[in-house]
Amino acid sequence: MLQNRETITQRKDGRFMGRFIIDHEANGKPVYQYVYGKTYDEAEQKLRIARDIESQYLSGRHITVQSVYKEWLNAIVNRVKESTYANYTMKFEKHILPVFGDMLCTGVNSAKINAFIKDKMDSGLSAGYVRDLLSVFKALLTYAQEEYGFKLSLKNVSIPKAEKKKPHKMDDEQQKKLVGFIKSHIDLTGLGVLLSLFMGLRIGELCGLKWGDIDLTHKILRVNRTVQRICKQNGSRKTMLVITEPKSSNSKRSIAIPDFLIPYLLRFKGNDDDYVLSGSEKLIEPRTMQYRYKKLLEAAAVESGNYHQLRHSFATNCIENGYDAKTLSIVLGHSTISLTLERYVHPNRQYERRMMNSLAVRM
Repeated sequence: MLQNRETITQRKDGRFMGRFIIDHEANGKPVYQYVYGKTYDEAEQKLRIARDIESQYLSGRHITVQSVYKEWLNAIVNRVKESTYANYTMKFEKHILPVFGDMLCTGVNSAKINAFIKDKMDSGLSAGYVRDLLSVFKALLTYAQEEYGFKLSLKNVSIPKAEKKKPHKMDDEQQKKLVGFIKSHIDLTGLGVLLSLFMGLRIGELCGLKWGDIDLTHKILRVNRTVQRICKQNGSRKTMLVITEPKSSNSKRSIAIPDFLIPYLLRFKGNDDDYVLSGSEKLIEPRTMQYRYKKLLEAAAVESGNYHQLRHSFATNCIENGYDAKTLSIVLGHSTISLTLERYVHPNRQYERRMMNSLAVRM
């Protein structure tokens, strides 16, 4: 039974009315909520349910973004990769919580988020990065609304338009120069560069590659893991290396090894548990490989570029040589063909003209 049965009264029309306090006005006067029932028991049941719902609603009205953040982290920790979790915590603790942490969730509105967006854009952050911040913040707010039963309207948030920066392919002459230098000065670093340029491996996938992943008999390379350096989860600025499965289910894949690479792989073949880049059970991390790649470019007198340019060059080379987009998408480990085409495939004008003229030759 209800603790205060006097909150239920019978109206002149015979119905029973229950009431309870949902808030107070500025002068302290209580604000009531009402429920009705044909019988006393019906009104009592509705009142109990309404109180439970309102209690949840009121708790949601008085919960801060910081409090929900802690709950939300506990909810996602077993659903996302360690690197993703670290990425989320970094974005919240560096950008979102300093602005919204002490704010009530119900106090978050379009105007405040638009002001946040402007401030971040003015500070020099890219539109793409700000969009990522909004994405993770929206995930937390969605969780808060589902758990605490309130609604936010953020339809007037002006999401910045991100201009996708597409990496440039390494010039064909520069590629030839680099490959020629590597062949004449072959070592494990050079072998790794060849694997990325001719098989499209990401730097993290290359660093995680073991000899046991390479089947020289059937000429197959299997991508089973990736290496990343991420921020620690204790709020410090320190980082740590993690070895995980590739970034998506499609990224875990098998790739045919080009025949010309087989002799080089046989030359350096190690034990199954040895990492390819080190030739031992000690791995080489991505930033070390980045440094070694830069030194290799300098030694080969090749224009400087980031390591990911090798993967982009591989994808573009494949398309320019008639490689079908579906197969290339599988080799690169993408989930869709459109992702492959939009992100990596940008044939140059010379190739475009050659393709256009080839149509006339067929007539």
